Amino acid sequence: MPDALTDLAKPAPSIIPGDIPALSDDECLLRLSRAIAGHDADDLDEVARLIARLAVAIE
Repeated sequence: MPDALTDLAKPAPSIIPGDIPALSDDECLLRLSRAIAGHDADDLDEVARLIARLAVAIE
């Protein structure tokens, strides 16, 4: 049987955006709840990043 050449798997880019700090799920939920409870429109970007971070963990 002839040897089969296989391509080595190349590392894929992370699906987690680089601007999200490394947080545990519990820390992420705590920050999200604080940001939502504050009702501050300036926190919307952080809320979106935290939700995206949690969505990646679920997938």
